[in-house]
Amino acid sequence: MEYKYPNLCKPITLGRTTFRNRMFSAPMGGTDITTDGCIGPKSTAFYELRAKGGAAAVTVSELMVHPSTDGSHAYHLDESILNSLACATYTADAIRRHGAIPSIELSHSGMYSGTYMTDKNKQHGMTQWGPSACIRPDGVQVGELTVEMIDDIVAAYAHVAGLVKRAGFELLMVHGGHGWLINQFLSPMFNKRTDEYGGSLENRCRFAIRVLKAIREAIGPFFPIEFRLSGAEFVEEGYDLEEGIRIAQQIEPYIDLLHVTAGTYQRTFGITHPSMFTDHGRNVYLAAEIKKHVKVPVATIGGLNDPAQMEEIIASGKADVVYMARALLADPFLPNKIMANQDEDIVRCLRCFTCMAERAATSTRRCTVNPLIGRECEGSEVAPAPVKKNVLVVGGGPGGLYAAWTAARRGHKVVLCEKENELGGILKSEQALPFKYEMYQLAGTYAKFCRDTGVEIRLNTPVDRAYVDEMAPDAVIVAAGSSPLVPPIPGLDGDNVVIVNNYYKEKDKVGDDAVVFGGGLAGCECAIHLGQEGKKVHLVEMRDMLAPDANVRHRPLLLKEIDKYVTVHTGYKGLRVTEEGIVCEDKEGKEVLVPGKSVICALGQRSRTDVVEALNGSAPFVRVIGDAARVSTITNAVYWGYHAALDI
Repeated sequence: MEYKYPNLCKPITLGRTTFRNRMFSAPMGGTDITTDGCIGPKSTAFYELRAKGGAAAVTVSELMVHPSTDGSHAYHLDESILNSLACATYTADAIRRHGAIPSIELSHSGMYSGTYMTDKNKQHGMTQWGPSACIRPDGVQVGELTVEMIDDIVAAYAHVAGLVKRAGFELLMVHGGHGWLINQFLSPMFNKRTDEYGGSLENRCRFAIRVLKAIREAIGPFFPIEFRLSGAEFVEEGYDLEEGIRIAQQIEPYIDLLHVTAGTYQRTFGITHPSMFTDHGRNVYLAAEIKKHVKVPVATIGGLNDPAQMEEIIASGKADVVYMARALLADPFLPNKIMANQDEDIVRCLRCFTCMAERAATSTRRCTVNPLIGRECEGSEVAPAPVKKNVLVVGGGPGGLYAAWTAARRGHKVVLCEKENELGGILKSEQALPFKYEMYQLAGTYAKFCRDTGVEIRLNTPVDRAYVDEMAPDAVIVAAGSSPLVPPIPGLDGDNVVIVNNYYKEKDKVGDDAVVFGGGLAGCECAIHLGQEGKKVHLVEMRDMLAPDANVRHRPLLLKEIDKYVTVHTGYKGLRVTEEGIVCEDKEGKEVLVPGKSVICALGQRSRTDVVEALNGSAPFVRVIGDAARVSTITNAVYWGYHAALDI
């Protein structure tokens, strides 16, 4: 067949191993890691789904090679641990049987041991070791590794590499980026040694080269080795791209693939993992420049999810391989869809950080747009219903659309009613914010899935009890969403006020001086957008903190954008809206005018309980999902919609 994206679909050979395309699944940590570091069954299924979806390589992350100096709660591989080798073998097999090459990332946290532990007290109580003695910014003392300890760690890399090969993995990634131990040796920010491992570039590369040589001796000449390198660290004390090139040249003789990433995890999270506020592929230029100076194939990574962009990267010679992580959570079947010329069916990653926030907070995995994530053991196929039923879905937001699509895939006859003239629910408002446009597109993707599976969509169709009684469905899924909260504050109904949900329809009403009323997630993101457009923006929030409803990964990046573009007034209670702005009461009880000719009301949402109450008991099966049940997140709306449809 003729591929729409021929360069992405072209095989590549590393060592003597051939990979079926140029789309690789980046390292992503597991969630059911046992107390002694074994790969649990949920994690095995997690990695297998990426293989089933068509990725050429699937990388298991992270395997810590030396527990005595790195007791991080991550994977370990040790013959003395019961089932350790068996779990790794089952995982490699689960990946390989779908035609993907199983890969595993060897790592050592160095002075950041225990980063992934949810019990931070335990993490801070661990003995920490790094290239040089120091006190970490969080007050933890770090000891300097002795030469004897370095020798022991090098030997551990080699020993574990041999076990990896025995387990059936066919590609080995050595993590030399993101502020972990090998990067700590490479970086002048961390490495202050005066012996043969510090000072000059050659000395700082010595540890990495010793590790790579030892691994090669353990696994033989043709087993491909990949090295993950931060092309630049993006902090003043670290190294820049120019030095990153020189490091790459030092490493090159010992590897088969150079994986160019970016940043240092503890300082540049939003660069290492590009947020919605940055361009897709913002780190590709690092790989492109380094590729000019090395002969080995080069891989790139960083917020990639658009096949046209990835095709151009390969076609133009910026890189030989593209890696994806979050994009393959949102749509594990993205590579298969590209290989089948079905890229219009790709569910795009929103870069909302739900996946990483959940792992940090609860050691689980979730994805806003994909309810399979974290539940892969339940299977990726939707089973046909034993009895086909008539299903009515009330509301065409993300939860309603996903529920309708799932029910239709089970063989039910599904009608979806939306009271407005366009699908999408609250996602419609995101079309006005360029950095959230993919959320608006999500509704279109889900709607396409519904139409492709035969869902009957009725727009401009409000649903009441009489409508349901006349239709007499077997099941009703109420996804009626929420409505804006507009309290009875004087002037809030004025001509200079725009409800944040309606901003996309009334952009022209907002002038160059605006004040956003409400500092939750929606208000903050709208304020950032207005600031990016060059408007003078004030933000009023009654509480002492902004965006408490943002997740723990997104919120710090959001607040950085707020600092760039917005004048913030916390602890201000709005009293009345005038043509000049919002009159507020400050913490001392004084009235203060926060100026702004235009006012954006972003004071929250309330569930459409009127619809819920009207439809309760209207069919043998009634399920309320999303904001109609509780004002929450897209994540919950999609999850609840999916499982409601499975329960019919």
